[in-house]
Amino acid sequence: MTRFALLLEFDGAPFMGLQRQSHGPSVQQTVENAAHAITGEDVIMHAAGRTDSGVHALGMRAHIEIAKPFDAFRLMEALNARMRPNPVAVTACEVVPDDWHARFSCIGRSYIYRIANRRAPLTLERGKAWQVSRPLDEKAMHRAAQALVGRHDFTTFRSVHCQAQSPLKTLDRLDVRREGEMVLIEAEARSFLHHQVRSMVGCLALVGMGRWDEGEVAAALAAKERQALGLNAPPDGLYFVRAIYPEI
Repeated sequence: MTRFALLLEFDGAPFMGLQRQSHGPSVQQTVENAAHAITGEDVIMHAAGRTDSGVHALGMRAHIEIAKPFDAFRLMEALNARMRPNPVAVTACEVVPDDWHARFSCIGRSYIYRIANRRAPLTLERGKAWQVSRPLDEKAMHRAAQALVGRHDFTTFRSVHCQAQSPLKTLDRLDVRREGEMVLIEAEARSFLHHQVRSMVGCLALVGMGRWDEGEVAAALAAKERQALGLNAPPDGLYFVRAIYPEI
């Protein structure tokens, strides 16, 4: 068996999420079906993280194992051909050691959330960003975000359906900046809780709109209860950007 590391880019809109689901299409199912069509083998894809329905990826790491001899570039081309017209693409493919695992070898994950801060309806960005028509103060959002950096109990920012054993997580970075009409929130940690990024973004947006004081984000964190959450941002603007490994 040869283990191949894949770098995936996908539009999450038509999928129920990355992980295979019984009630609808998934990114995992799309890749596995393409691999089976190419090799005739029952292939299982393992990914660096999970994404919800509607969440996108610019650089999701995953791996599959194949018994049939394949050149990495040829496999990438064949997978991409078989996955059309689904909005999933393998942008890089390489052979990795048998002990390298897309999920368990990963030491860091980064996301970016895109808020289109404008009044005009979205056209090209529809489904690819969260539109907030009210002016946002991105500097206040950034200041408020720093209260979340570090090791904390993130129960307030955790979905009730989260399967993680503990709400304790270490958030390495949470930065807010503006590029024209787009407000960008970048988050980096070893791992995240279910809905953690979207929940943090929702509360920061309340600060940006002036509906929350900056200190209310810290107060919501300290409350350690989901009822203290102000707003859960929609999936449209969330992108898995990068999985970090010691070496590959």
